[in-house]
Amino acid sequence: MPITVGHDSSNTRKTLSAGGASVAYYSIPAAQEAGLGDFSRLPAALKVVLENLLRFEDGKTVNTDDIRAFADWVANGGKTLREIAYRPARVLMQDFTGVPAVVDLAAMRDGIKALGGDAQKINPLNPVDLVIDHSVMIDEFGNPRAFQFNVDREYERNMERYTFLKWGQKAFNNFRVVPPGTGICHQVNLEYLAQTVWTDVDQSGETVAYPDTLVGTDSHTTMVNGLGVLGWGVGGIEAEAAMLGQPVSMLIPEVVGFRLTGRMVEGTTATDLVLKVVAMLREKGVVGKFVEFYGEGLDRLPLADRATIANMAPEYGATCGFFPVDEETLRYLRTTGREEARVALVEAYAKANGLWRGPDYDPVYTDTLHLDMGDVVPAISGPKRPQDHTPLDQAASSFFNVVSEYRGEDEGMEARDMLAEAPAPDMGRDPRRTARVDGQGYTLRDGAVVIASITSCTNTSNPYVMIGAGLVARKARVLGLDRKPWVKTSLAPGSQVVSEYLEAAGLQEDLDAIGFNLVGYGCTTCIGNSGPLAEEISKAITENDLVATSVLSGNRNFEGRISPDVRANYLASPPLVVAYAIAGDMNIDLTRDPLGKDKDGNDVYLKDIWPTQSEIVELVERTVTREAFRKKYADVFKGDDKWQGVRTTDSETYDWPAASTYVRNPPYFDGMSPNPGVISDIAGARALAVLGDMVTTDHISPAGSFRESTPAGQYLVSHQVPVREFNSYGSRRGNHEVMMRGTFANIRIRNEMLDAVEGGYTRGPDGVQTSIYEAAMAWKDMGVPLVVIGGEQYGAGSSRDWAAKGTALLGVKAVIAESFERIHRSNLVGMGVIPFEFTGGDTRNTLSLKGDETFTITGLAGDLRPQAEVPCMIAYGDGSEKTILLKCRIDTAIEKEYVEHGGVLHYVLRDLAKAG
Repeated sequence: MPITVGHDSSNTRKTLSAGGASVAYYSIPAAQEAGLGDFSRLPAALKVVLENLLRFEDGKTVNTDDIRAFADWVANGGKTLREIAYRPARVLMQDFTGVPAVVDLAAMRDGIKALGGDAQKINPLNPVDLVIDHSVMIDEFGNPRAFQFNVDREYERNMERYTFLKWGQKAFNNFRVVPPGTGICHQVNLEYLAQTVWTDVDQSGETVAYPDTLVGTDSHTTMVNGLGVLGWGVGGIEAEAAMLGQPVSMLIPEVVGFRLTGRMVEGTTATDLVLKVVAMLREKGVVGKFVEFYGEGLDRLPLADRATIANMAPEYGATCGFFPVDEETLRYLRTTGREEARVALVEAYAKANGLWRGPDYDPVYTDTLHLDMGDVVPAISGPKRPQDHTPLDQAASSFFNVVSEYRGEDEGMEARDMLAEAPAPDMGRDPRRTARVDGQGYTLRDGAVVIASITSCTNTSNPYVMIGAGLVARKARVLGLDRKPWVKTSLAPGSQVVSEYLEAAGLQEDLDAIGFNLVGYGCTTCIGNSGPLAEEISKAITENDLVATSVLSGNRNFEGRISPDVRANYLASPPLVVAYAIAGDMNIDLTRDPLGKDKDGNDVYLKDIWPTQSEIVELVERTVTREAFRKKYADVFKGDDKWQGVRTTDSETYDWPAASTYVRNPPYFDGMSPNPGVISDIAGARALAVLGDMVTTDHISPAGSFRESTPAGQYLVSHQVPVREFNSYGSRRGNHEVMMRGTFANIRIRNEMLDAVEGGYTRGPDGVQTSIYEAAMAWKDMGVPLVVIGGEQYGAGSSRDWAAKGTALLGVKAVIAESFERIHRSNLVGMGVIPFEFTGGDTRNTLSLKGDETFTITGLAGDLRPQAEVPCMIAYGDGSEKTILLKCRIDTAIEKEYVEHGGVLHYVLRDLAKAG
């Protein structure tokens, strides 16, 4: 299907020759010559957006005033309030978020037929790639059979989902599926799918070149920003709208420039750099902003390191972390097997359109930060937030304080001499506990590392840290070191290319010897698919309430995410993950204390097994080859025999299996009328939950495992699903019945309506403690609307559409918080739930909200302006009343229309139905 471009009223369409071909393109210098403004000092990230408007300028959704606003942005020091319509070139999905998106598309086909429309109107207009990477779980580990065993179990658990996705691949145009066992979507995107500059044929039959752009249904879509590709995460709802032709409505963002100088010092890694960057940017405050990296330090920063930094943009709160195109971009494109003609086009296009970072690159930024990379030190982050940066030499003492805070000063404590070998601050009593493990010859204590996982797109895409991990394993193996017996170790690369170069370097054998056998190609531990611990270890932790720890090379360490048995989770580089597996204890200071003893009984320290930078670089240059990338991606969509054996039907609409507990037709479009409604005031709403700061989408809609006693578990048991086959919340996202019951069900969430209670509980209409799901259904039966109260950074973390879908299906009409993370606010609007922010210094604490109040929000009916302040009357349980002002976070005019329709999908469905 050809792309549709605008009418080029400003005569900005020009011709460019590169790689032996001529292509048309939309020229930013030509727009400047046409008098639309001075764009010469616009950051490259915004030039990508500007080009998008030039290409789609039609006088309606995009006009010349929108284009001139970018010049105003420069003149105003990097600020403007202009709302624009942006159209990304493509959409990237993974299966946890992709399955519900395809479920929604299938439901929309049913819905449009019910409205008298054509089901074929429901088809992606933009290319969509879905990579199955979130489903593999680590059931088996530490042995040669782990990979095949886990793959077999993955297919056993997920055949219903895979059958459905294969139907979608046949039924929808522009929709491709990358099969299980290939890699993680962001690494596949970086190494293969992304082109930096895209080409396509327009409606006139001419080939047009333009920047490669995308949105993705995973927050770490930002990883590809390291390759000069502008992309960020959105909820599945927003992604569905984008693939169906709806532009992304956004304000021209502020851009924070992050200047990097100096060079990394010996002993530090890209992970250490990114953890420092995350801490700095979180402190700065960049939510809703672009971050662009610049400075002479980029001349010494490999693209793999750039991708590591770009990947963690959600952790520092930015929309994206962008790196302009330069010589390093071209080198990476060549190494990863892109065609030489494409590389030539990228260079020519970037230089012609002002996207190239050369020595004279000097844009205007809204604000700036600076980091000398020589100041970066080895570090980890934890125990529950990526921004909790902890230098490695402070990790042990910091963990001691974590345990002290958790236990409290008044609880009976073990004698210090029981733990004399562990360094700790000088306290009168030691809060750490120990516990014997049944049938084993060892004792666990607080701080025991029970999970050590090399996992996630963030680091497994980076050959420097992966080769580094292999060298740590090799040196440890030579000395006779091994992982501690209680540590569950795993290696889950982001692509098959990683295995190719680890094997070529002879390092996989060394990793195997330390227990880091291949367990699968996917997100695994980082998404919560760490699998169960050994029963006796889990029992020792649970019965003695131990503060067990995990160390992972991932990007997320939120509470309750990694394992139900683990309270403290730490992010670290892959080499440090190996080191912690050998040490087995977070109380050990890796910079000072021995990790263990060699074959001769001598102490071995981290410095004894840490590779030099030159050792790493030599192996990377020898084993990470263009041929390896071309070989592994030659048949990327084919899959193995198991995938090819998945059978499905050819049909325009999906025949929903009545007995399925994985895929069900959602109720969003049931009884939908052809015309939208209006936004109404919210009267007499009750609080479903009062929550604190940094409530993440993992708290709202967990991805990991769940127990039989939960509402979701009880639902599955009632449908004859044995506990062994529960799988995870993430894998069940195609079933709204499971996901409703899992909303606000994280085992670590704390509802302030209750005293010292963890988990998904609240008070029902009778005032008695019950599950959030049961209370919501009781209020719904009574016809009472609900609100959720939150603190700062509400909805941080993953771009999890079910955090908004579940909220809506529970009957929540509004979420009132101190501030929202970008993606979740957008998702709430996309589901018709109105986000509100406290104003004037009001918070849940200053207002003394206990959860027994009623809330009446007026000013919503009629001519509601975006971001208007509206009154909210709070009636307290004691009979008193107070009226406050709330800021309505319906941010744009189109978002108001979405809410009037009941959500963005309803808006799109009605629009397509009317089109005939």
